[in-house]
Amino acid sequence: MKTIIHPPRHLAWSTAELNIADPFQRRWLLQQTLTHGTADDIRRLDLDEVAQQIDQLQLPADIERLWRTFLKTRYG
Repeated sequence: MKTIIHPPRHLAWSTAELNIADPFQRRWLLQQTLTHGTADDIRRLDLDEVAQQIDQLQLPADIERLWRTFLKTRYG
């Protein structure tokens, strides 16, 4: 797996590359994608990873509620 990526500017405006092998950077990118991502960005997410990481993310309350509701309907 490629660990250095170049995320789109609308997700990572403060850096040109991220090391997604680093758990902190991976969670940060996931948080950015859930908060600022386009439909295409969201489609690329691994929903199992979202479900596993949701408790560690710092999402705005409305975004967190939306994702928790979605994950509950998907995973029960």
